Amino acid sequence: MSALPDNNMKPLIEVVDVVKTFSSAAGNFTALKKVSNTIYQGEFVSIIGKSGSGKSTLINMITGIDHPTSGKVLVDRISVTEMKESERALWRGKNLGVVFQFFQLLPILSLLENVVLPMDFCNLYAPDEREERAMELLRLVGLEDEAHSLPAAVSGGQMQCAAIARALANDPPVILADEPTGNLDSKTATHVLDLFEGMKQHGKTIVMVTHDRSLAQRATRTILITDGEMVEADIARTLPMLPYAHMEKLAGCWQMLEVATHAPVILDGPLYMIQSGTLLGADNSVMQAGDCISTFDMQFLTEHKIGLKAGETPLQLLSLASEQYEALVASVPAALTRLQEMAAERWGQS
Repeated sequence: MSALPDNNMKPLIEVVDVVKTFSSAAGNFTALKKVSNTIYQGEFVSIIGKSGSGKSTLINMITGIDHPTSGKVLVDRISVTEMKESERALWRGKNLGVVFQFFQLLPILSLLENVVLPMDFCNLYAPDEREERAMELLRLVGLEDEAHSLPAAVSGGQMQCAAIARALANDPPVILADEPTGNLDSKTATHVLDLFEGMKQHGKTIVMVTHDRSLAQRATRTILITDGEMVEADIARTLPMLPYAHMEKLAGCWQMLEVATHAPVILDGPLYMIQSGTLLGADNSVMQAGDCISTFDMQFLTEHKIGLKAGETPLQLLSLASEQYEALVASVPAALTRLQEMAAERWGQS
């Protein structure tokens, strides 16, 4: 089942109607088209999409490295877009840890000195404590033996691990990573993801741009951007194995069904996604926003004569017609396999 923010989670990053237009001699290009989303404290969110879709531009809006043409970005209720540049740089150093695809380590400084640098810049921690803290962070990422090496003397994977240690230097609540595994082999990339998951367990909020679908699926939530717009998040979240082209095609094919509180629910289509509310089974089962119900679930419900009803709030379902469903499973067999697996997991079937 999908992992969604619950009602008790604190909104940490709020992107509100953000438009970003770049001007050039060739004309204007809109990279983000009125994008809105909320990321909650403690989430691990992956942002996926084709090259040029607007993923990195969105990250730059959140960090304040670039500014929206219109709209606003709030991080912990502070408006990033309204800060002065001098204020923004210091705020960024204290509140955000940024991990870049190409590491961005200073070549004339050792790995240890690179990790100490953010503490010096923001004047955090006592000067005689900074080196010890930097060494502790390098130990966390397995680089204590390379602490005094220059970046050029270590591998790409080690440089990225050093960049992660540097991002953690000031103990920021948010880690933003732009294609952090793009230049790494699969083993090192997996290690980097393990580090991110460990940070999440310690309360950090992770936002990661990636083109690697297998890595994106390790996040707790996925956001899909295509041509500067966010495609219905439910599709990327529930069926993350779909190629981008299929997600785009499906985006406009869902019909909204609304069911009143406690009203019975009759499902006669092949695939539904719960957009909001809860779906309760007579066997005390509960399905919630982010879960999908396929023909495999319905077969089990029918066989065991389990009725369904809406929960304490109105239920909103997205329904996919039979024609689109058949086209989906015919072109992406992995989707059918995943739907069958999810139904088996939900109802305890082998």
